[in-house]
Formats: sequence, C-alpha cells, structure tokens
Amino acid sequence: MFESEELIHLPEDVFRLIRDLIRDYSGIYFDDESRYLIEKRLSRGVRNHHFGSFRDYFRHLLYDRNRDEELASIIDVLTVNETYFFREQSQLKTFSDEILPELRDVNRDKKSLRIWSAGCSTGEEPYTIAMLVLEDGRFYGWNIEIFGSDINQRVLQVARSGIYRKNSFRTTEPYFVNKYFKEEDTLFKISDNVKQHVNFSHLNLLDPFKVRLVGTMDVIFCRNVLIYFDQMSRKKVVEIFHERLLDGGYLLLGHAESLINLSTAFTLRHFKHDMVYQKPLKKRVHTDA
Repeated sequence: MFESEELIHLPEDVFRLIRDLIRDYSGIYFDDESRYLIEKRLSRGVRNHHFGSFRDYFRHLLYDRNRDEELASIIDVLTVNETYFFREQSQLKTFSDEILPELRDVNRDKKSLRIWSAGCSTGEEPYTIAMLVLEDGRFYGWNIEIFGSDINQRVLQVARSGIYRKNSFRTTEPYFVNKYFKEEDTLFKISDNVKQHVNFSHLNLLDPFKVRLVGTMDVIFCRNVLIYFDQMSRKKVVEIFHERLLDGGYLLLGHAESLINLSTAFTLRHFKHDMVYQKPLKKRVHTDA
C-alpha cells in the first residue's frame, strides 16, 4: 500500500517543460522552488495513466487527443482555492456605498447590471456581490447578472451547490447568515433569492474565444488571481478585462495586486474607503459644423 504512494522522480528538465506547458495553458506560473510540489501532486496522475516516468507523461500532455482534459485535471490538483464570504471588506464597502450608486445612475434607462467574478473559486465572492446588490434595495425590477468563472472544475461544483461550512463565514455578520442562508445540520445553504442572480462557468482566462462569450460587464472582480500568473499572462488577462468592460466600468483587484507595469489603459479612482481601477469613458470628438 505504501509502495504505491511513492513519488515518481521529476527530473529538473522535465519539470521545466511541464511548468511551461501549464503556464502556456493557464497563465499560472510555478518557480524553480515548486518542483517538489509538482512532483508530489502529479505523481499519482502519472501512475494512474500507467506511465513509468514524468517524461512519458509530458509526451502524453503534448500529443494525446484528450490533453485538454488532462491539463484541466492538473489545474484542479495544483491550485489552492482559499476564500470566504465578505473578503476584503473595505473594498466591498466601496463597491456597495459608492460604485453601485454610480452604476444605478448610469444604467437607469436599461435597468441592467452585469458583474463578473473572475477566479471565483468556491463561489463565496459572487454570492457576496449578489447579497450586496440585493441589500441596496434600489435594483428591484432590474436584470441582475453575476457571472462566476474559474479554471478549476472541482471548486465550481461547490459553487453551484451553494452549500458551505462555518469556515466560509469567518468575517460575515450574523445578519447576512440569518437572512440569506438556511442552516442544515453543520452546513449553510444559500437562498434561492441570491442564487437566481448568479451563474457559474468553467473558463480559462487565456482562452480568447470563450472569454468573448462572457459579454460586456459593468464591473469585474479579479482578486488574488493575478498573483499566480507570470508577467506576460497578467498583461494578456488585463487586456481581456479592458476589452470586456464597458466604458466607465470598474476593475477590482486584490490588495496585493496592481496594474503597475501591466497596463496604462485604466485610471485609478480614489474612493472614500479604497482605490479601484476604472476604464475611462471615451472622449467625444468635436467637429466643426
């Protein structure tokens, strides 16, 4: 039993080949210190495919017709998704107190609000956003669409279920738990009133075709995701966000992230509680009659 759990040796040159393949596929980058992590977490997959070495496994990842499915399963194994409801509260307060009122005024004619949680993990962030919109009370009758996406299929299953343990509520006020969740034994299920506004989808942020299907957004949340990408992938993703945002739309990053050396296409708005990136409105060109 113990013998079957032994690690398969990952040579340094093959580690770099697999690491670069993962980066090209997903944007997620592992430095040289991550070789043992890759070896430990992928050895079982190598063994399950009956390969004798990581070199054979790498060839499988390159040429097998199901390579995309295998790469997706690798991402599931390698990515750690640690999140909870109402994370980074000063930013959420800016969203609810200042950004939402602006959007309500800008979109008052079409009565539509579209928000994307990119890298939504197990769903706490998009559900938090939905609760904040509902709490505002002035979007009744609006078309509210909140889209959660992630490259990890496993976490999306949790998100779609809408069922959480107490650990997800470490900074959540009892008011929200009592109003928007139903407690069942030691679990908490999100209410249908919240769930109806949130949709989840498997999405690789570096897949330009699938990203276009997302449509245009008023707000994009992408918090604590870019830190796992290499510089080139970060630039590509930020360009995609700029393309998907409506003029005047907002991009909310994690507090450890910024657009320095990535993009000059956004302006940094200073709000009362936080700073948020905004896509500028296009300047009108005046022509003489």
